[in-house]
Formats: sequence, structure tokens, C-alpha cells
Amino acid sequence: MQKLFAAALAAALIVSPRVFAADYPTRSIVMVAPLGVGGSTDIIARIMADAMGKQLGQSIVVENTTGAGGTIGEGRVAHASPDGYTIGIGQWGTNVANGAIYPLNYDLMKDFEPIGLIATQPFFIAARKDVPAGNLKEFVAWLKANGDKTNEGHSGVGTPSHVAGLLLQRAIGTKWTMVPYRGAGEASQALLAGQIDLLLVTPAVGAAQMKAGQIKVFAVTAPKRIDTSPDVPTTDEAGLPGYYFSFWHALWAPKGTPKDVVVRLNEALRKSLADPATHKRLVDLAQQIFPPEQQTPEALHKFQQAEMDKWWPIIKAAGIKAQ
Repeated sequence: MQKLFAAALAAALIVSPRVFAADYPTRSIVMVAPLGVGGSTDIIARIMADAMGKQLGQSIVVENTTGAGGTIGEGRVAHASPDGYTIGIGQWGTNVANGAIYPLNYDLMKDFEPIGLIATQPFFIAARKDVPAGNLKEFVAWLKANGDKTNEGHSGVGTPSHVAGLLLQRAIGTKWTMVPYRGAGEASQALLAGQIDLLLVTPAVGAAQMKAGQIKVFAVTAPKRIDTSPDVPTTDEAGLPGYYFSFWHALWAPKGTPKDVVVRLNEALRKSLADPATHKRLVDLAQQIFPPEQQTPEALHKFQQAEMDKWWPIIKAAGIKAQ
């Protein structure tokens, strides 16, 4: 009798994930955003949480878990129960660059289940509104003359704005002080207040401030102008040829999350990105949505590994380290 009971229990444990996955989700889901409120990661997280929640029939609650360039939030996802009720949004900084910069207590490729890619975006090269420059060439000249007195904000060591800022220094041939904040929202507020001189800010955050005359924007770090701000020249046009930087966002679940659950989450992601209203919300923020064939878990896994292979040598050669 005991042997029969043990066999039945074992069988129940084997099939229970399938039963669970078939019913998933039965309650709200937490989406961990590893950077602060008001930045593009936070904004995109809330757009996707709203859209995917409707697809899944359950609410998705965004929780900002910040610190150490996003490593604390990503660690929370990596070590969460793999039951589909904790997922994380990440991006180039948190899920590529940080692996070359921080001593992580998780593995970026082994401790997560990829769900899917969302979109990619460039930066604006922006300055406080009273910087005495009217275009990028004048701003570069000002930076070269005032580098020792200049402060650039960023979202934390290893984040896209930090790495892109260091690459901007190399492109110009001048160094200045880099000031870390807990996210792009805080850094943007510091620029508005005149506490910093320079910020690489996403159009999602900076476009409205530019239109209101609260900041100056000299160029977009892309080879083509963006539709949402067609008057902003590219770096090629503005006098800093070849300086491009774009970064992407994607979703992951903890390693061991049942495959059927990952498939369900990916389906919700893809349907959300195809939804005209959600598509417009993202495009209006200058997001370039990945095509359907790149929205699968397998495509994200391959893409992330390729990004690590490309960027880790560059980051290490630049000597970028956790502070």
C-alpha cells in the first residue's frame, strides 16, 4: 500500500506542472523593473504590463527594485520561485553589460528563461537648457574647453547611458565627471534642475522636455532620424559621424519556469506588440519594435548571447568597472 501511495504521489508531482500551466495564470503577476520610476525601462514595463495583463486575464503589477545598475532587481528575478508569477523586464545594460562589470550572484544566460524581445531605441544627446551651444559641433567645442567642470548624469554603472557616455568621451577625446543616479527619471530631473550639464536620454523621457524648451537636444545617436522627432539631426549630420548607440528591452522569467507558462507569456507579449494601441504607445516613444520572428524565446536567447559576445570585449577594454 505504501509503495502504491508513493507511486501515486510521484505521478502527481510529475503531472502537476502541466496542470498548473494549463490553468495559468490564476492570480496577479509581478513584473520586476530593475531601474527607477520615470525612465524608459519603467515606462515600457508599465505599457507591457497593461497590455499583457489584458491578454492573460490577470493584472501584472510593476515593482521597481533598484540599485547597483539594475543587478539587485535582476537578482530578484533570478532567485524568485519559477512559477510564472514573477517575471522581469531587462535591457542591454542589465542583461548584457552588467555581466562584464559586476560580480553577479547569478548567470545571465543560465539563470533565466527568455520570454521575448520587445523593442530597441536610441539616445538623444541632451544638455541643460542654458548651455552656451546651439548645435552639436558647438557643444563638442564647449565640452573640450570645459571638460574639467562638466558633469554628465547616467542611470548607474553599466547602464546604457553610462557606457554610451564613456564611449562619447572616447569619440570626442575629452573626459568629464560621470554622476550616477538610480534611474533615467532621476538623472533627467537633475538635468532639468541644472545640476548636471549633459545627459544621454531616451526620446521616451526627453522628447517632451525638449519640446517644452526645458532641455537642449543636439542629436540622436542613430544613423537615421526618428519619426517622433524628425527635426533632431543624426550624429552623422550633426558632426559626430559614426557615434551610434541604441539599446533594447526584453522579458525573462526565472530558470525552471514551466515551458508551457513561458509559451503563454510569450504569446501574450507577441499579441500585445501586435495590438494597434500598444504598438502606437511604443512607437510614439521612438521604440522600434522587433519583428515577429525575433519575438520568440529562442530568438532572445540567441540575440542576448550575440550581444554579450560583441560588447563584453569592448566594455572590458574600456576598463568599465563597478564603483
